[in-house]
Amino acid sequence: MIRHRLAISLIFLVCGYIYTNWSTRLPHIQAQFDLSNSTLGLVLLCVAIGSLTSMPLTGWLVAQRGSKFSTTLSALLFCGTLFLFPLAHNTWQLSIFFYVVGFFTGALDVAMNAQAVALEQRAAQPMMSSFHAIFSIGMMLGALTSSFFVQYDIYSHFFIVSGACLVLTIACIPYLVKDATEPTDEGFKLVWPGKALLLMGIIAFCAMLGEGAMADWSTNYLKNVINTTDALAPLGLSSFSAAMTLGRFGGDKVRSWLGDRKLIFLNSLLATLGLIVALSFSSVWGVIVGLFAVGLGLSTIIPVVYSQAGHHPSLPNGVGLAMVTTLGYFGFLFGPPVIGFLADWQGLRFALFFVVGLFSVMLLLSRKIT
Repeated sequence: MIRHRLAISLIFLVCGYIYTNWSTRLPHIQAQFDLSNSTLGLVLLCVAIGSLTSMPLTGWLVAQRGSKFSTTLSALLFCGTLFLFPLAHNTWQLSIFFYVVGFFTGALDVAMNAQAVALEQRAAQPMMSSFHAIFSIGMMLGALTSSFFVQYDIYSHFFIVSGACLVLTIACIPYLVKDATEPTDEGFKLVWPGKALLLMGIIAFCAMLGEGAMADWSTNYLKNVINTTDALAPLGLSSFSAAMTLGRFGGDKVRSWLGDRKLIFLNSLLATLGLIVALSFSSVWGVIVGLFAVGLGLSTIIPVVYSQAGHHPSLPNGVGLAMVTTLGYFGFLFGPPVIGFLADWQGLRFALFFVVGLFSVMLLLSRKIT
């Protein structure tokens, strides 16, 4: 059981680590391709489209072939995506690159969370929050190492990161867990989520848009709005990721103590207030403190929602999880272009208040969770 948990944890870590390494390079990619904020937002839209394309397919693949096979396939392909960056020489090719990144990010997201659910079922205890804590550690390490890799060209940076993560992933594959339930032989089909899953999906939409906004725009915000240095700019995302990690490591115990409804309500409130603080200060450390509060607030929302969806009794393994994950990833679909266009119109600080509004929606909907 320990080896299974360690292997799944390392897959979560790899996912967060690679994601943050490319996202902290966005200011450099923006400058290299001479992109406006709105164009960058549209390019990042391809990440969301790629994820939304792969998630329902991965839910079906988990149901038919099991989460171990799905995680193995998606993790290996995900690790190889950054090797493709040197092939992008113009905006269209960059968009295709980000579509591929998004496709395998979404596939791995569904598959590795299905692995976590499979281990929860086998162990008969909640573990999802701790796995997402490991993902946050990966994000934090990615942000910190990006501060080091800033001295290297972006091609060398991506090659080193992808190569190291690919080796680690290959070492984990033999220890992934088999599903407790047998895979089905049903063909691919789309199922509309019921009221409970739809509510969880909307909350996931708001939370994931917030997480994506912090990952995609916090470094940009500190660099271009607060005017900090290249070395300090990733520390905002590092602070956010550290708070996510702390909150998620204790999330399973706090969830048992408070219950799902109260936990999501309090965390939504903290995320809302934290982002208001981050956008109200013009100092680097004021922004970092605010982002820390946002990370702590968002820390357990997605793990709770994913766990509920993954254990849904009336759906095959992976299908309910794919539904909620797909709805949640619509946050990434709307977030990048909306924030980009608002940033070009009124500035990035104003644009990020859009996220404050969505956090408020999440706060209201949390009262309806059973």
